[in-house]
Amino acid sequence: KDSPSCGMERVKVYGPGGMGERAGRGLFAEALMARLPNLPVEEEGRLGDPRLRENFVERVFAYRRLTALFSGRWTVGQVVAFHTAHKLTLMAHSPAAYRELGQLVAGAKAQPRGAFADAYQAGFMRALSAIATPKRHANVLQHMLGYFSRDLDADAKRELLELIEEHRQGRVPLI
Repeated sequence: KDSPSCGMERVKVYGPGGMGERAGRGLFAEALMARLPNLPVEEEGRLGDPRLRENFVERVFAYRRLTALFSGRWTVGQVVAFHTAHKLTLMAHSPAAYRELGQLVAGAKAQPRGAFADAYQAGFMRALSAIATPKRHANVLQHMLGYFSRDLDADAKRELLELIEEHRQGRVPLI
């Protein structure tokens, strides 16, 4: 943080008048972020916030899966499987981005491979950078409930719906 080499934002930059202005980025951070624009990065001080830390860690693991997908000779079928596997995660972060990425995947065969891969990777990581909220988590949990609701009796279904609503209102943690 604040380092002229590694600071991500608000790094002091000195102008001709000698006064510093917190408007820059460290040289190494700038080069790294330019070279790997989808790489999850976060200021160390912000990692003290549990939601930001959890989001950062989630993005790190997702980035690894994403880069593994596109590192070799990938197929559209593999991208469809990846997108499907990440459906609920994307919906918890940004339902709109999930739909946009779905449209991108649907038209993948009509695009140049490199352009598609770049657009999907950028959109995927941008979607995950949005913090998942209790409201969106609740929507995802209700969606998940639909997958096995026929296997639950009325009491179990009611209990789960009540717990989901308690989470939506911030009274019960996601776990």
